Amino acid sequence: MTDARRQPRKTSLLLRWLFLLGLSTLLVVGLELLGLPASLLIGPMVAAIMLAVSVGQGPLKVPRWPLLLGQALVGFMMARAITVDILRTMASDAPLFLSMILSVIVAAGLLGWLLTRWQVLPGTTAVWGSSPGAASAMVIMSEAYGADARLVAFMQYLRVVFVAVAASVVSRLWVAADGGEPPPIILFPPVDWPAFTATVALTCLSVYAAVRFRIPGGTIIVPLVVGSLLQGFGLLKIELPMWLLAISYALIGWSIGLRFTRGIIAHAARALPRVAGSILLLMSLCGCMAYALHVFAGVDPLTAYLATSPGGADSVAIIAASSDVDVPFVMAMQTGRFLIILFTGPMLARFIARRSGLAENPA
Repeated sequence: MTDARRQPRKTSLLLRWLFLLGLSTLLVVGLELLGLPASLLIGPMVAAIMLAVSVGQGPLKVPRWPLLLGQALVGFMMARAITVDILRTMASDAPLFLSMILSVIVAAGLLGWLLTRWQVLPGTTAVWGSSPGAASAMVIMSEAYGADARLVAFMQYLRVVFVAVAASVVSRLWVAADGGEPPPIILFPPVDWPAFTATVALTCLSVYAAVRFRIPGGTIIVPLVVGSLLQGFGLLKIELPMWLLAISYALIGWSIGLRFTRGIIAHAARALPRVAGSILLLMSLCGCMAYALHVFAGVDPLTAYLATSPGGADSVAIIAASSDVDVPFVMAMQTGRFLIILFTGPMLARFIARRSGLAENPA
C-alpha cells in the first residue's frame, strides 16, 4: 500500500519538474526574442514563481549540492570577465575610476538606507537589492547574510531591466543606428575539454572549501578569487560552455522562484512604486555623474553614460561593443564597481543594519 502511494507522488513530482522545465524554456526563448537581459536566469525564476504561486509551495526543491555547484560556476564566469587588459585600464587612471565607482556606490547605499528606514522591505533586503551591480552575486550572497533572496532578486533584476532598456535607448538615439542587440545564445559551442575538466574540478574544490570553512557567500567569492588569479597568471583557461551556464542559471532561478508565496508577491507589488522610483533616481544620479565625467575628464558623453550605468554589466558590454565608444573604459568602470561591491556589500549591509536599528536577519 505504501509503494502504491509513493508511485503517484513520484509521478506528480516528475510532471511538475517537466512542466517547470518546459515553461522555463518558453520564457527564456520569449525573453531572448524581446532582447531582454539575463534571460537564462530570469526565465527559470519567473517560471518557478508562477508554479509556486499557482500550486503553493509544494515538495519541489532544488537539491543543495547541485545548487552550490551552480553558484560556484557563476563565480568562475565572473572571474573570466576580469582580464589583464581591464585591470591595466583601471590602474592607468585609478583616482578617476575610484571616485566614480565610490560615488555610485554611496548613492546606491543612501537609497538602500532610505528604503530600509521606511521599511519598504524587511531587514537589510533593500540594501542588498539597491547594490548597483553584481546582481547574481548579490542575490546569492544576500541569503548567506540573512536577507530575503526573493525580494533581493526582485529589486536587482528589475534594475537590470531598467538599466538595460535605458542604455539601449540612449545608445540608439545617440548613434541613430541599430545596435545593442544581444547575440544569439549558442548552447553547444566547441569545448576545450582539458580546460573544461580543470574548470569543473576547481569548481568542486571551491564549493568544498566554501562549505568546509563556512565562508559567507563563499560559493561566489572563492571561485571568483581563485579563477581570476589563476587566469591572470596564465595558469587556467576558464572554459564554461553555455549549456553548463544555462543549467547553473536554471538551478539558481528555480531555487529563488520556488520559495515565492502569494504573500511575498503581494509585498513586492506594494513595494514596486517606491522601488521603481529609487531605481529611476539612482539612474538619474548616475546620469549626472556621467555628465561630470564628460565635463571634467573629457570622456565622450556616450562612453561616460555607459560606464556609469548602475549595473547590468553584461548588457552594457553588448551595447558598448556595438556603439562608437571606448569599450575598455566602459568595461573597466563596470568591472571595478562590480569587484568593490562584491567585497564591500556585506560590510555595507551590516553598517546600515546597525544604523537603522535592525537585526541582520529579516523579520
